[in-house]
Amino acid sequence: MRVLVVYCHPMPESFCAAIRDNAIEVLKARGWEVRLLDLYAENFDPVMGCGERRSYNEHAPQDPALKPHIDHLNWAQAILFIYPTWWYGLPAMLKGWLDRVWATDVAFKLPAGKGRIQSLMRHVTKIGVITTCGAPTWWSVVVGQPGRKTILRGMRALCATRCRTFFLAHYLMDASTPKTRAAFLAKVRKRLERF
Repeated sequence: MRVLVVYCHPMPESFCAAIRDNAIEVLKARGWEVRLLDLYAENFDPVMGCGERRSYNEHAPQDPALKPHIDHLNWAQAILFIYPTWWYGLPAMLKGWLDRVWATDVAFKLPAGKGRIQSLMRHVTKIGVITTCGAPTWWSVVVGQPGRKTILRGMRALCATRCRTFFLAHYLMDASTPKTRAAFLAKVRKRLERF
């Protein structure tokens, strides 16, 4: 299985980095082929410019900087997103990556008339999300978990019909302790052994 790990956090010493390292270790131990896409480390530009937006519905992105990202998407059979939840959603860098890379003639094809969007991501059969969140679980649910819905509903809809998903979050991250973080890493490892 080929898995693309999409990682988004600006601080190299973050707990998300520990999650990333543990996740990659487990996946490789299972014999999976892993590619890491570290958006901050590569200084990905999340801003869609005027010209790119004007041609968005007409053809795939033309920016040569996006080609490696598109190649990663075409290669992947599974995608694992690792990021912090900020203001109940995705970091701007990750949202910009989705906006610019999961594009027309890459992730989907637009109909000529009133038909349905045609998926171009049917080769992706698994999507996982591992995130940290400062808010408690109950409040995240009340707010509606927009980050979770963006990926596990919106992006998943473009993948294989029976695409399997999972979502793990370390809530109350701002009040976390070494014990809660260790317990969460153990949970991550156990979940990825079944991914």
